[in-house]
Amino acid sequence: MTTWRMPAESEPHERTWMAFPAHGYSLGDTETEHEQARTAWSTVANAISEYEPVTVVVDPTQTGYARRYLSEAIDIVEEPLNDAWMRDIGPTFVVDDEGGVAGIDWVFNGWGAQEWAAWDRDQHIASKVLARTGLERIGSTLVNEGGGIQVDGAGTVLVTDTVQLDPGRNPGLTKADVEAELRRTLGVGTVIWVPRGLTRDSQRYGTRGHIDIIAALPSPGAVIYHDQRNPDHPDHAVSAQIRATLEHAVDDAGRSFEIIAVPAPEHLTDDEGFVDHSYINHYVANGAVIACSFDDPADAEAAEILGSVYPGRDVVTVDARAIFARGGGIHCITQNQPSGVR
Repeated sequence: MTTWRMPAESEPHERTWMAFPAHGYSLGDTETEHEQARTAWSTVANAISEYEPVTVVVDPTQTGYARRYLSEAIDIVEEPLNDAWMRDIGPTFVVDDEGGVAGIDWVFNGWGAQEWAAWDRDQHIASKVLARTGLERIGSTLVNEGGGIQVDGAGTVLVTDTVQLDPGRNPGLTKADVEAELRRTLGVGTVIWVPRGLTRDSQRYGTRGHIDIIAALPSPGAVIYHDQRNPDHPDHAVSAQIRATLEHAVDDAGRSFEIIAVPAPEHLTDDEGFVDHSYINHYVANGAVIACSFDDPADAEAAEILGSVYPGRDVVTVDARAIFARGGGIHCITQNQPSGVR
């Protein structure tokens, strides 16, 4: 039986997969909102395409717009879409020791069957992407999303209690059940459970606590986390809880982590309340880190930290405010397909 391993995002990519905003929530209701969404998603895609191939899945109703906004270097494929969060609706790619690549097709149910979400189209995107690549499909009965897992590529995965144990996702499953499935699919030996996600992400239009907005594993033995330093923000307490969890954790090699704090942006609120803007939600491409910026005094410090934990890569910043206003960040809209020998 083949043993699969989810590689670190920093390992070589064959390409990046994205989706283009379609229809309701992400696209918005007004022409101004449409312009903001299309511009934000396309700016990320165009930046990545300078470093590696990019394929964007586009709903047929949006193809004309996609060709207008996206670089000519980007491949466009048409599939019906509900939304545009490729990290969550696309396959999670894994590799084997022989250079093979496959993709895990998790069950996707709109982040826990949330009443505002639609997923009748998005639930099929992972299998459709895999069919287009010709890669093996690894089925799973676990309701999960790519934004709900962070790996180091060396046997360790970070998850949150509020996602994998969400009654709207996996009612009745225990931590042991989830860990067994993550070991089978991702090839990990150690699962580190963080109690919860950020405050905004835990509210109505959030994911109920995705890990990829609060912590990441840039290399084995190192972890970066979202450090809300202002006690006026409710995530100040959340950050302390995250750090405490990480301080008591060890990776799959039995090492305590080098814990690196990445500051939260200094601005705290928008028109809807406390924000969950986070530099943790970056994307590592071949030769580059595509980093969130927020026109904030902390942008420069965060970019410097990301450059230090991913040495030798360009740090390219993209204004992510329009993406976060719709419920996620740069990592949420990207999915890396690792290189392999087939």
